[in-house]
Amino acid sequence: MSPRRLALAASSVMLLLLSGCAEDKPGNGRGASAPVPVTTGQVSLSPWNDTLQALGTAKARESVTVTAKVSELVEQVHFDSGQSVAKGAPLVTLRGEAQQAALAQARATFAEADQLYRRQAELAAQKLVATATLDNQRAIRDGAAARMREVEAEIGDRRVRAPFEGVLGIRQVSPGSLVTPNTVIATLDDISRVYVDFQVPEADLASINPGDRVVGGNVAYPGREFEGVVSTIDARVDAATRAVTVRADFPNPDRALRPGMLVEVRIYRPQRQAMVIPEIAVTQVGRDSFVYRLSAEDTVEQLKVRTGARRAGVVEITEGLGLGDRIIVDGTGKVRPGQKVAPTADTQRMPATPGQDDRPASQAVEGTRQ
Repeated sequence: MSPRRLALAASSVMLLLLSGCAEDKPGNGRGASAPVPVTTGQVSLSPWNDTLQALGTAKARESVTVTAKVSELVEQVHFDSGQSVAKGAPLVTLRGEAQQAALAQARATFAEADQLYRRQAELAAQKLVATATLDNQRAIRDGAAARMREVEAEIGDRRVRAPFEGVLGIRQVSPGSLVTPNTVIATLDDISRVYVDFQVPEADLASINPGDRVVGGNVAYPGREFEGVVSTIDARVDAATRAVTVRADFPNPDRALRPGMLVEVRIYRPQRQAMVIPEIAVTQVGRDSFVYRLSAEDTVEQLKVRTGARRAGVVEITEGLGLGDRIIVDGTGKVRPGQKVAPTADTQRMPATPGQDDRPASQAVEGTRQ
């Protein structure tokens, strides 16, 4: 063999030796990789409140548009706009001179008929007047009494009174105005308590009961919560929307809530225990959710899970995990099934109780189910 060929062979052998040494050298990226540092947590039970969110409209406990029963001129107005009135308080008096004259005439007619009846009753007792004559006079007297009551009722119709205690709206009439049964005098609302009607999906009907706690809010009062309870659930489900109307009752002593307001309500169901983990521990692939669990040897296992409600950065796990399981909370994007990891923090409990700032998981009709 020529010296040149010997030199080339020797060079090839040296390259092969160097390549083998490079592959066996630890830390060069081609050998066994070092465990990946991750943050872990242990699955445990935590207190959990299911909530149902919806939008509703406030309504007064009692509400009426005040009108007159007859057409007549306004003689006096006894209220101001926005005034609080008691039940039976006079609001408007209409002119009624003709009715007052008719009442005087009816009273005189009744007095005459009653006097004649009494006189004939004494004669009938002495058998001096026929019974038929007495009965006829009794009918005349009763007719006069009925006419008198009729005129009194007509006069009463000219005094418009508050049918219940409440707050009046803006006054729409003045003295001298001609009102008819279609003329709005004012609105009257009893807002010491208000109702809020809202709709919930048909699927949630079985989980709502009268007496359930409800919290409401309105944009006019940022940060303020109004406490109420479910008072009524409608007997029918809307066939078009597949939703049922629910009415909540809210005490309103300071009259902050007004009829027509848009109220965001949340129904709180009884507290229960649930497996809750941070949302960042859940990996979403299409419609499937996965969690990385650690074995006793700190090896990664990928588990398919079913999630429930989500709120305040945490999510409920309804299927796929067990109590005491260790899962990867932070660092899920750096691991793969079967890989060895190095836990840098191992918390004993998940971030447990969610706060009041709920985040809906799905939406239906006017509300969102969590």
